Amino acid sequence: MSRPEIHRRLLRVPRPNDKRLAVRVTPDALRHVKAHHPWVFEESVTSISHEATAGDLAVIFDNDRKFVAMALYDPESPIRFRVLHVGRPTPIDDNWWRATIATALARREVFTSDPAAEELAYRVINGENDGMSGFIVDRYADVLVLKLYSGVWFPHLLAITRVLLDLTGCGGVVVRLSRNLEHGETFGLVDGDVVAGVVAEGPVRFLEDGLVFEADVRTGQKTGHFLDQRANRRRIGSMAADRDVLDVFASTGGFSVHAAAGGARSVHAVDLSAPTLAAAERNMALNEPVVRACAFSTEVGDAFEVMVQLARGGESYDIVVVDPPSFAQRQANVEGALRAYTRLTHLALRLVRPGGILMQASCSSRVTAEQFFDTVLDAARDAGRPMTELERTGHDIDHPVGFREGEYLKAGFWRVGAGHTSSR
Repeated sequence: MSRPEIHRRLLRVPRPNDKRLAVRVTPDALRHVKAHHPWVFEESVTSISHEATAGDLAVIFDNDRKFVAMALYDPESPIRFRVLHVGRPTPIDDNWWRATIATALARREVFTSDPAAEELAYRVINGENDGMSGFIVDRYADVLVLKLYSGVWFPHLLAITRVLLDLTGCGGVVVRLSRNLEHGETFGLVDGDVVAGVVAEGPVRFLEDGLVFEADVRTGQKTGHFLDQRANRRRIGSMAADRDVLDVFASTGGFSVHAAAGGARSVHAVDLSAPTLAAAERNMALNEPVVRACAFSTEVGDAFEVMVQLARGGESYDIVVVDPPSFAQRQANVEGALRAYTRLTHLALRLVRPGGILMQASCSSRVTAEQFFDTVLDAARDAGRPMTELERTGHDIDHPVGFREGEYLKAGFWRVGAGHTSSR
Protein backbone atom coordinates (compact mmCIF):
# COMPACT_ATOMS: atom_id res chain seq x y z
CA MET A 1 0.00 0.00 0.00
CA SER A 2 1.37 3.43 -0.95
CA ARG A 3 1.88 6.10 1.68
CA PRO A 4 -1.05 8.57 1.93
CA GLU A 5 -0.40 11.90 0.23
CA ILE A 6 0.88 14.78 2.35
CA HIS A 7 -1.33 17.79 1.72
CA ARG A 8 0.06 21.08 0.45
CA ARG A 9 -0.87 23.02 3.58
CA LEU A 10 1.54 20.90 5.60
CA LEU A 11 4.27 21.16 2.98
CA ARG A 12 4.15 24.96 3.32
CA VAL A 13 5.05 24.91 7.02
CA PRO A 14 8.71 26.06 7.46
CA ARG A 15 11.28 23.42 8.34
CA PRO A 16 13.43 23.74 11.50
CA ASN A 17 16.59 25.84 11.49
CA ASP A 18 19.90 23.99 11.26
CA LYS A 19 21.74 26.14 13.78
CA ARG A 20 21.47 24.84 17.34
CA LEU A 21 20.96 27.04 20.37
CA ALA A 22 23.45 26.70 23.20
CA VAL A 23 21.67 27.00 26.54
CA ARG A 24 22.64 27.09 30.18
CA VAL A 25 20.22 26.75 33.07
CA THR A 26 20.26 27.07 36.85
CA PRO A 27 21.76 24.26 38.96
CA ASP A 28 18.29 23.28 40.20
CA ALA A 29 16.89 23.08 36.65
CA LEU A 30 19.96 21.11 35.57
CA ARG A 31 19.27 18.51 38.25
CA HIS A 32 15.70 18.19 37.06
CA VAL A 33 16.75 17.82 33.43
CA LYS A 34 19.29 15.13 34.31
CA ALA A 35 16.48 13.35 36.18
CA HIS A 36 14.51 13.41 32.90
CA HIS A 37 12.00 16.09 33.78
CA PRO A 38 10.65 17.34 30.43
CA TRP A 39 10.33 21.08 31.18
CA VAL A 40 12.71 23.98 31.68
CA PHE A 41 10.93 27.15 32.76
CA GLU A 42 11.79 30.66 31.63
CA GLU A 43 13.12 31.75 35.02
CA SER A 44 15.52 28.77 35.07
CA VAL A 45 17.34 29.83 31.89
CA THR A 46 20.60 31.70 32.53
CA SER A 47 21.87 32.11 28.97
CA ILE A 48 20.87 31.50 25.32
CA SER A 49 23.48 31.76 22.57
CA HIS A 50 21.41 33.58 19.91
CA GLU A 51 17.94 34.57 18.78
CA ALA A 52 15.75 31.74 17.61
CA THR A 53 12.21 30.80 16.68
CA ALA A 54 9.74 28.31 18.13
CA GLY A 55 10.78 24.73 17.46
CA ASP A 56 14.49 25.40 17.04
CA LEU A 57 16.65 22.71 18.58
CA ALA A 58 18.71 23.61 21.62
CA VAL A 59 21.61 21.94 23.39
CA ILE A 60 21.57 22.30 27.16
CA PHE A 61 25.09 22.35 28.63
CA ASP A 62 26.32 22.17 32.20
CA ASN A 63 28.78 24.67 33.67
CA ASP A 64 31.69 22.61 32.34
CA ARG A 65 30.28 22.92 28.79
CA LYS A 66 29.39 19.25 28.77
CA PHE A 67 26.33 18.06 26.88
CA VAL A 68 23.26 17.38 29.03
CA ALA A 69 20.18 17.36 26.81
CA MET A 70 18.45 18.28 23.56
CA ALA A 71 15.31 20.39 23.72
CA LEU A 72 12.88 22.43 21.63
CA TYR A 73 12.80 26.20 22.13
CA ASP A 74 9.35 27.56 23.09
CA PRO A 75 9.54 31.39 23.29
CA GLU A 76 5.77 31.84 23.74
CA SER A 77 5.43 29.64 26.81
CA PRO A 78 6.60 29.81 30.43
CA ILE A 79 7.96 26.34 29.63
CA ARG A 80 10.86 27.81 27.66
CA PHE A 81 12.48 24.51 26.65
CA ARG A 82 10.77 21.15 26.09
CA VAL A 83 13.31 18.39 26.62
CA LEU A 84 13.51 15.61 24.02
CA HIS A 85 16.65 13.68 24.90
CA VAL A 86 18.96 13.40 27.92
CA GLY A 87 22.35 11.68 28.03
CA ARG A 88 24.80 11.41 25.19
CA PRO A 89 24.75 13.77 22.18
CA THR A 90 22.43 12.57 19.44
CA PRO A 91 20.90 14.13 16.31
CA ILE A 92 17.16 14.83 16.41
CA ASP A 93 16.32 13.66 12.89
CA ASP A 94 13.99 11.26 11.08
CA ASN A 95 15.70 8.30 12.70
CA TRP A 96 15.19 9.80 16.17
CA TRP A 97 11.50 10.46 15.55
CA ARG A 98 11.10 6.94 14.19
CA ALA A 99 12.78 5.34 17.21
CA THR A 100 10.76 7.45 19.67
CA ILE A 101 7.42 6.71 18.02
CA ALA A 102 8.28 3.01 17.59
CA THR A 103 9.03 2.84 21.33
CA ALA A 104 5.66 4.42 22.10
CA LEU A 105 3.86 1.94 19.86
CA ALA A 106 5.68 -0.96 21.51
CA ARG A 107 4.30 0.22 24.88
CA ARG A 108 0.83 -0.18 23.40
CA GLU A 109 1.23 -3.70 22.09
CA VAL A 110 -2.04 -4.73 23.72
CA PHE A 111 -3.74 -2.55 21.10
CA THR A 112 -1.41 -2.91 18.13
CA SER A 113 -1.44 -6.73 18.34
CA ASP A 114 -5.22 -6.98 18.73
CA PRO A 115 -6.91 -8.75 15.77
CA ALA A 116 -9.24 -5.74 15.54
CA ALA A 117 -6.38 -3.23 15.78
CA GLU A 118 -7.47 -1.31 12.68
CA GLU A 119 -10.87 -0.62 14.27
CA LEU A 120 -9.72 0.41 17.75
CA ALA A 121 -9.08 3.81 19.32
CA TYR A 122 -6.10 4.43 21.59
CA ARG A 123 -3.45 7.00 22.42
CA VAL A 124 -0.29 6.56 20.37
CA ILE A 125 1.76 9.43 21.83
CA ASN A 126 1.03 10.75 25.32
CA GLY A 127 3.02 13.97 25.18
CA GLU A 128 5.82 14.33 27.71
CA ASN A 129 5.20 10.81 28.97
CA ASP A 130 6.36 9.45 25.60
CA GLY A 131 9.18 11.96 25.16
CA MET A 132 7.28 14.51 23.03
CA SER A 133 6.26 17.41 25.25
CA GLY A 134 3.04 19.12 24.22
CA PHE A 135 2.31 16.65 21.41
CA ILE A 136 -0.56 14.15 21.54
CA VAL A 137 -1.50 11.51 18.98
CA ASP A 138 -4.74 9.54 19.21
CA ARG A 139 -5.74 6.84 16.76
CA TYR A 140 -9.36 6.27 15.77
CA ALA A 141 -9.54 3.24 13.47
CA ASP A 142 -7.76 4.41 10.29
CA VAL A 143 -7.36 8.06 11.33
CA LEU A 144 -4.61 9.70 13.37
CA VAL A 145 -5.44 12.88 15.28
CA LEU A 146 -2.48 15.07 16.23
CA LYS A 147 -3.19 17.54 19.05
CA LEU A 148 -0.62 20.30 19.38
CA TYR A 149 -0.27 22.23 22.64
CA SER A 150 2.87 24.14 21.66
CA GLY A 151 4.12 25.94 18.57
CA VAL A 152 7.45 24.10 18.82
CA TRP A 153 5.93 21.27 16.80
CA PHE A 154 5.06 23.12 13.60
CA PRO A 155 8.58 22.92 12.08
CA HIS A 156 8.78 19.17 12.81
CA LEU A 157 5.24 18.27 11.81
CA LEU A 158 6.02 17.08 8.31
CA ALA A 159 8.78 14.69 9.41
CA ILE A 160 6.74 13.33 12.30
CA THR A 161 3.62 12.87 10.17
CA ARG A 162 5.54 10.81 7.62
CA VAL A 163 6.95 8.57 10.34
CA LEU A 164 3.54 8.12 11.97
CA LEU A 165 1.97 7.11 8.67
CA ASP A 166 4.77 4.62 7.99
CA LEU A 167 4.61 3.00 11.42
CA THR A 168 0.83 2.88 11.86
CA GLY A 169 -0.37 2.31 8.30
CA CYS A 170 -3.22 4.78 8.87
CA GLY A 171 -4.92 6.42 5.92
CA GLY A 172 -5.46 9.96 7.16
CA VAL A 173 -4.14 12.57 9.59
CA VAL A 174 -6.05 15.41 11.26
CA VAL A 175 -4.36 18.26 13.15
CA ARG A 176 -6.07 19.77 16.19
CA LEU A 177 -4.74 22.97 17.76
CA SER A 178 -5.05 24.00 21.38
CA ARG A 179 -6.75 27.32 22.02
CA ASN A 180 -3.48 29.09 22.81
CA LEU A 181 -2.13 28.14 19.37
CA GLU A 182 -5.18 29.15 17.35
CA HIS A 183 -4.50 32.83 18.10
CA GLY A 184 -0.83 32.73 17.04
CA GLU A 185 1.21 31.83 13.96
CA THR A 186 -0.05 28.52 12.57
CA PHE A 187 1.48 28.75 9.08
CA GLY A 188 -1.92 28.40 7.42
CA LEU A 189 -3.04 25.39 9.45
CA VAL A 190 -6.38 25.62 11.22
CA ASP A 191 -7.92 23.40 13.87
CA GLY A 192 -9.37 20.28 12.28
CA ASP A 193 -7.30 20.38 9.08
CA VAL A 194 -6.68 17.12 7.26
CA VAL A 195 -2.96 17.27 6.51
CA ALA A 196 -2.36 13.83 5.01
CA GLY A 197 -4.38 11.16 3.26
CA VAL A 198 -8.16 11.06 3.30
CA VAL A 199 -10.55 11.54 6.20
CA ALA A 200 -14.20 11.26 5.29
CA GLU A 201 -16.67 13.95 6.32
CA GLY A 202 -18.54 13.26 9.53
CA PRO A 203 -17.56 11.27 12.61
CA VAL A 204 -15.11 8.36 12.59
CA ARG A 205 -16.40 5.05 13.97
CA PHE A 206 -14.26 2.84 16.16
CA LEU A 207 -14.49 -0.03 18.65
CA GLU A 208 -14.02 0.14 22.42
CA ASP A 209 -14.26 -3.20 24.21
CA GLY A 210 -16.46 -4.50 21.42
CA LEU A 211 -18.81 -1.50 21.52
CA VAL A 212 -19.18 0.93 18.64
CA PHE A 213 -18.57 4.65 19.11
CA GLU A 214 -18.12 7.64 16.87
CA ALA A 215 -15.64 10.48 17.32
CA ASP A 216 -15.86 13.93 15.80
CA VAL A 217 -12.14 14.16 15.12
CA ARG A 218 -12.31 17.58 13.46
CA THR A 219 -14.42 19.66 15.85
CA GLY A 220 -15.10 17.49 18.91
CA GLN A 221 -13.61 18.08 22.34
CA LYS A 222 -9.92 17.22 22.67
CA THR A 223 -9.36 14.73 19.81
CA GLY A 224 -12.96 13.54 19.64
CA HIS A 225 -13.27 11.10 22.56
CA PHE A 226 -11.91 10.77 26.11
CA LEU A 227 -9.72 7.70 25.76
CA ASP A 228 -8.17 7.98 29.23
CA GLN A 229 -11.36 6.77 30.96
CA ARG A 230 -11.67 3.53 28.95
CA ALA A 231 -10.87 1.16 31.84
CA ASN A 232 -13.17 3.07 34.21
CA ARG A 233 -16.01 2.86 31.70
CA ARG A 234 -15.43 -0.88 31.44
CA ARG A 235 -15.63 -1.18 35.24
CA ILE A 236 -18.93 0.69 35.35
CA GLY A 237 -20.26 -1.66 32.68
CA SER A 238 -19.29 -4.65 34.81
CA MET A 239 -21.29 -3.25 37.76
CA ALA A 240 -24.38 -2.10 35.89
CA ALA A 241 -26.53 -5.23 35.50
CA ASP A 242 -30.11 -4.52 36.62
CA ARG A 243 -29.06 -1.14 38.00
CA ASP A 244 -30.38 2.39 37.48
CA VAL A 245 -27.48 4.65 36.48
CA LEU A 246 -27.00 8.43 36.52
CA ASP A 247 -24.19 9.67 34.24
CA VAL A 248 -23.30 13.28 35.11
CA PHE A 249 -21.10 15.33 32.74
CA ALA A 250 -21.92 12.53 30.30
CA SER A 251 -20.32 14.12 27.23
CA THR A 252 -20.75 11.73 24.28
CA GLY A 253 -21.98 8.89 26.45
CA GLY A 254 -18.95 6.71 27.10
CA PHE A 255 -20.05 5.65 30.57
CA SER A 256 -23.71 5.52 29.51
CA VAL A 257 -23.13 3.10 26.64
CA HIS A 258 -20.94 0.79 28.74
CA ALA A 259 -23.54 0.78 31.51
CA ALA A 260 -26.35 -0.01 29.07
CA ALA A 261 -24.31 -2.75 27.43
CA GLY A 262 -23.58 -4.14 30.89
CA GLY A 263 -27.27 -4.69 31.49
CA ALA A 264 -28.35 -1.49 33.21
CA ARG A 265 -32.09 -1.19 33.69
CA SER A 266 -31.94 2.55 32.97
CA VAL A 267 -29.37 5.25 32.27
CA HIS A 268 -29.98 8.98 32.61
CA ALA A 269 -27.25 11.13 31.00
CA VAL A 270 -26.77 14.79 31.95
CA ASP A 271 -24.60 17.33 30.15
CA LEU A 272 -24.58 21.08 29.50
CA SER A 273 -24.07 20.55 25.77
CA ALA A 274 -27.00 19.46 23.62
CA PRO A 275 -24.71 18.46 20.69
CA THR A 276 -22.63 16.13 22.87
CA LEU A 277 -25.76 14.50 24.26
CA ALA A 278 -27.01 14.07 20.70
CA ALA A 279 -23.72 12.26 20.02
CA ALA A 280 -24.38 10.13 23.12
CA GLU A 281 -27.76 9.16 21.70
CA ARG A 282 -26.13 8.20 18.40
CA ASN A 283 -23.51 6.15 20.22
CA MET A 284 -26.25 4.36 22.10
CA ALA A 285 -28.11 3.68 18.86
CA LEU A 286 -24.95 2.25 17.27
CA ASN A 287 -25.04 -0.48 19.91
CA GLU A 288 -28.78 -1.20 19.64
CA PRO A 289 -28.57 -5.01 19.79
CA VAL A 290 -26.83 -5.00 23.19
CA VAL A 291 -28.44 -1.94 24.80
CA ARG A 292 -32.03 -2.55 23.74
CA ALA A 293 -33.28 -3.48 27.21
CA CYS A 294 -31.96 -0.27 28.80
CA ALA A 295 -34.21 2.78 29.13
CA PHE A 296 -31.92 5.63 28.06
CA SER A 297 -32.76 9.28 28.66
CA THR A 298 -30.82 12.54 28.39
CA GLU A 299 -31.11 15.93 30.03
CA VAL A 300 -29.41 19.14 28.91
CA GLY A 301 -28.46 21.39 31.79
CA ASP A 302 -25.90 22.50 34.34
CA ALA A 303 -24.88 19.38 36.27
CA PHE A 304 -25.04 21.06 39.68
CA GLU A 305 -28.53 22.43 39.05
CA VAL A 306 -29.84 19.21 37.49
CA MET A 307 -28.61 17.13 40.42
CA VAL A 308 -30.38 19.46 42.86
CA GLN A 309 -33.63 19.14 40.92
CA LEU A 310 -33.33 15.35 40.66
CA ALA A 311 -32.86 15.08 44.43
CA ARG A 312 -35.79 17.41 45.11
CA GLY A 313 -37.90 15.26 42.80
CA GLY A 314 -37.10 12.18 44.84
CA GLU A 315 -34.99 10.49 42.16
CA SER A 316 -32.33 7.99 43.19
CA TYR A 317 -29.94 5.62 41.45
CA ASP A 318 -27.89 2.50 42.08
CA ILE A 319 -24.83 3.99 40.37
CA VAL A 320 -23.92 7.66 40.04
CA VAL A 321 -21.00 8.59 37.76
CA VAL A 322 -19.54 12.10 38.19
CA ASP A 323 -16.83 12.84 35.63
CA PRO A 324 -16.45 16.64 35.36
CA PRO A 325 -14.10 18.65 33.16
CA SER A 326 -11.01 20.23 34.66
CA PHE A 327 -11.85 22.80 37.31
CA ALA A 328 -8.27 24.05 37.81
CA GLN A 329 -6.62 25.36 34.66
CA ARG A 330 -4.26 27.38 36.87
CA GLN A 331 -2.81 26.85 40.33
CA ALA A 332 -4.92 29.75 41.57
CA ASN A 333 -8.05 27.73 40.71
CA VAL A 334 -7.24 24.77 42.99
CA GLU A 335 -9.21 25.95 46.02
CA GLY A 336 -12.25 26.62 43.86
CA ALA A 337 -11.88 23.20 42.28
CA LEU A 338 -11.83 21.51 45.69
CA ARG A 339 -15.00 23.37 46.66
CA ALA A 340 -16.62 22.17 43.43
CA TYR A 341 -15.64 18.56 44.16
CA THR A 342 -17.09 18.89 47.67
CA ARG A 343 -20.34 20.22 46.27
CA LEU A 344 -20.53 17.45 43.66
CA THR A 345 -19.97 14.77 46.29
CA HIS A 346 -22.76 16.16 48.46
CA LEU A 347 -25.14 16.32 45.49
CA ALA A 348 -24.22 12.86 44.23
CA LEU A 349 -24.71 11.26 47.65
CA ARG A 350 -28.24 12.62 47.81
CA LEU A 351 -28.92 10.56 44.67
CA VAL A 352 -27.16 7.26 45.50
CA ARG A 353 -29.36 4.57 47.01
CA PRO A 354 -28.08 2.77 50.13
CA GLY A 355 -25.71 0.07 48.95
CA GLY A 356 -25.21 1.86 45.62
CA ILE A 357 -22.01 2.97 43.90
CA LEU A 358 -20.46 6.42 43.55
CA MET A 359 -17.80 6.85 40.92
CA GLN A 360 -16.24 10.31 40.99
CA ALA A 361 -13.27 11.54 38.97
CA SER A 362 -10.97 14.53 38.59
CA CYS A 363 -8.93 15.41 35.51
CA SER A 364 -7.44 18.57 37.06
CA SER A 365 -3.69 18.03 36.99
CA ARG A 366 -3.10 20.77 39.55
CA VAL A 367 -5.30 18.97 42.06
CA THR A 368 -3.25 16.15 43.58
CA ALA A 369 -4.66 12.69 44.13
CA GLU A 370 -4.35 13.21 47.89
CA GLN A 371 -6.29 16.49 47.72
CA PHE A 372 -9.02 14.99 45.57
CA PHE A 373 -9.62 11.81 47.54
CA ASP A 374 -9.43 13.62 50.89
CA THR A 375 -12.00 16.13 49.61
CA VAL A 376 -14.44 13.43 48.49
CA LEU A 377 -14.10 11.48 51.75
CA ASP A 378 -14.44 14.60 53.90
CA ALA A 379 -17.58 15.56 52.00
CA ALA A 380 -19.05 12.07 52.52
CA ARG A 381 -18.39 12.24 56.26
CA ASP A 382 -19.97 15.68 56.38
CA ALA A 383 -22.99 14.33 54.50
CA GLY A 384 -23.38 11.48 56.97
CA ARG A 385 -23.02 8.79 54.30
CA PRO A 386 -20.44 6.09 55.13
CA MET A 387 -18.52 4.93 52.06
CA THR A 388 -16.51 1.77 51.51
CA GLU A 389 -13.72 2.27 49.03
CA LEU A 390 -13.68 -0.30 46.24
CA GLU A 391 -10.86 1.04 44.07
CA ARG A 392 -8.80 4.06 43.14
CA THR A 393 -7.77 4.30 39.50
CA GLY A 394 -6.00 6.59 37.04
CA HIS A 395 -5.36 6.71 33.34
CA ASP A 396 -5.78 3.68 31.10
CA ILE A 397 -2.65 1.85 29.93
CA ASP A 398 -2.24 3.88 26.71
CA HIS A 399 -1.77 7.00 28.90
CA PRO A 400 1.50 6.16 30.69
CA VAL A 401 2.80 8.60 33.30
CA GLY A 402 6.48 9.45 33.19
CA PHE A 403 6.69 12.44 35.55
CA ARG A 404 4.71 13.83 38.46
CA GLU A 405 2.83 16.55 36.59
CA GLY A 406 1.77 14.06 33.95
CA GLU A 407 -0.53 12.28 36.39
CA TYR A 408 -3.78 14.20 36.00
CA LEU A 409 -6.64 11.67 36.11
CA LYS A 410 -7.90 10.37 39.45
CA ALA A 411 -11.04 8.29 39.95
CA GLY A 412 -12.58 6.51 42.88
CA PHE A 413 -15.26 3.84 43.23
CA TRP A 414 -17.13 3.70 46.55
CA ARG A 415 -20.04 1.68 47.89
CA VAL A 416 -22.32 4.07 49.74
CA GLY A 417 -24.06 3.08 52.96
CA ALA A 418 -27.28 4.40 54.43
CA GLY A 419 -27.19 7.38 56.72
CA HIS A 420 -28.28 10.93 57.28
CA THR A 421 -27.89 12.91 54.04
CA SER A 422 -26.97 16.58 54.03
CA SER A 423 -29.51 19.06 52.68
CA ARG A 424 -26.81 20.99 50.84
